[in-house]
Amino acid sequence: MPDTTSLQDDPIQPDLSRFTRRVFSGIQPTGHLHLGNYLGAMKRFVDMQNAGGFETVYCMVDLHAITVWQQPEELRRATRELAAGFIASGIDPARSILFNQSQVPEHAQLAWIFNCVARMGWMKRMTQFKDKAGKHAEQASLGLFAYPALMAADILAYHATHVPVGEDQKQHLELTRDIAAKFNHDYGVDFFPLTEPVIEGAATRVMSLRDGAKKMSKSDPSDMTRINLTDDADAIAQKIRKARTDPEPLPGTPEGLEERAEARNLVNIYAALADVSVADVIAEHGGKPFSEFKPALADLAVAHLSPISGEMSRLMQDPAEIDRLLAGGAARARELAAPILRRTYEIVGMVGADRMVGADKPEWV
Repeated sequence: MPDTTSLQDDPIQPDLSRFTRRVFSGIQPTGHLHLGNYLGAMKRFVDMQNAGGFETVYCMVDLHAITVWQQPEELRRATRELAAGFIASGIDPARSILFNQSQVPEHAQLAWIFNCVARMGWMKRMTQFKDKAGKHAEQASLGLFAYPALMAADILAYHATHVPVGEDQKQHLELTRDIAAKFNHDYGVDFFPLTEPVIEGAATRVMSLRDGAKKMSKSDPSDMTRINLTDDADAIAQKIRKARTDPEPLPGTPEGLEERAEARNLVNIYAALADVSVADVIAEHGGKPFSEFKPALADLAVAHLSPISGEMSRLMQDPAEIDRLLAGGAARARELAAPILRRTYEIVGMVGADRMVGADKPEWV
């Protein structure tokens, strides 16, 4: 009988070189997309797609979204807007697999297997559940508590070898690795990869324009705390102009930003939009007052984001086309996920797994 409390000291660790180099990541379709979503996720997704060397699989995780209440019509709108944001940012549905999670049932089916692999103690240590449930944990949905197992299934249903994550998601990826390792150990297989995180870039964590200690958020009641991807040029410029700063000019070295959260945030945003380092930004703008730096940042943001906003608006005028693209992406996603789920069922001992739809084995099994 497998250990039911913790991982063994010697879990089987598959050699990632045996697996197709594949990236998976997803974003919840809740609220409106903002600059933090773009710089912390979408821009990086596009870079990985265009760099080559990986198969790229990107998802609107609508099953995760309903761990808290969503109005059905708003969820549909937000899912299509998120798809439009992916495409407008540069994700090509012909080069990447782009779909919404609920159209690929293998995610939920594999999540149940992982619910039976993960331990309660692991789930209780997840800080995001504590943050979201707060003092009302007893009233939170079971889905909110268990959704890290679904996140693991999102990743491992494709044998994803790499996941671009922000610092706040590292714990969930560590849980995914624990689940993969425990499954492999318990069943004596080397089936699931121990997925590697990809954390890089100057603005992987974009902060509020009004409080440099808080992450930019869709849920903040003040619209001035964030730049929405649907904002027009005037709104973008106004929000940057009114962004909170301190009275000192920009420092002469990157180290001078360490105790200046708002200044560091604006410099990070500039660096990420311009695809340069923080040191490069300081070399060009160090010593300047914010009255000079903010207009330069506003011009850069408008030039970079206005085309995205315009393309999103165009795409949202044709929801049927968005739905068609997502359905095509879901069909391609199932071609990858169905054989992996079938083999998982076989390993676990489920009768009839060989008759599942899409039951071809992965080539390396």
